[in-house]
Amino acid sequence: MPVLSIIVPVFNERDTLRPVLQVVRAVDFGVPAEVLVVDDGSTDGTRDLYPALRAEMPEVRFILHAANRGKGAAVRTGIAASSGGVIVVQDADLEYDPVEIRGLLLPILRGEASVVFGSRFLRKNPVRYHKYYLGNRVLSGMISLLYGARVTDAYTCYKVFAREVLADIRLESCGFEIEAELTCKLLRRGRRIMELPISYRPRSIVEGKKIRFRDAVVGMQTLTRIRFASQRTL
Repeated sequence: MPVLSIIVPVFNERDTLRPVLQVVRAVDFGVPAEVLVVDDGSTDGTRDLYPALRAEMPEVRFILHAANRGKGAAVRTGIAASSGGVIVVQDADLEYDPVEIRGLLLPILRGEASVVFGSRFLRKNPVRYHKYYLGNRVLSGMISLLYGARVTDAYTCYKVFAREVLADIRLESCGFEIEAELTCKLLRRGRRIMELPISYRPRSIVEGKKIRFRDAVVGMQTLTRIRFASQRTL
């Protein structure tokens, strides 16, 4: 029975998916772990890799969406299919180092926290696009202001949860606003978010970065809507 479920949402990551999975599989997380790849309708040849990957990595589960529905939809599919007591998302690019999941996992295993975010802003990391940096800082600042809890990196990929904290939360987002939805609904439920520093290697749009300005706009709408929504609808 896995203790840790690692969900890898994938959309058009032909060049980076295998290297990411190789690193994830090589890491000793200190607990039994399962890896679930959720392909969200890739069209760049990523899906051509799966026969070989299934043979090379038989312990990895591959789930395919028939069409592209968005990162949030892929994350929700992965959560529903996972069986571990702790859940983390690992993007299928090379921006985050899977080795750092170990440090984020420890407070949960020790009973010190039930939610841990890896913050890129608690450590000096390179900034490739200042508009993305500022967008995240604004969104995180708005969440801190509206929800009364300091969050420095609401849009981090590395959100580690004890499964129990998601049991009474209904996730609905299909796009990148899943990051705002997860953060805000946890705060509305009174969950404390522990943040720990992580490293980050931002990639360029040419290299495959997909988040755009419109995603920040949707994120702002999401965090505002959840703040003033009735508790029973969360």
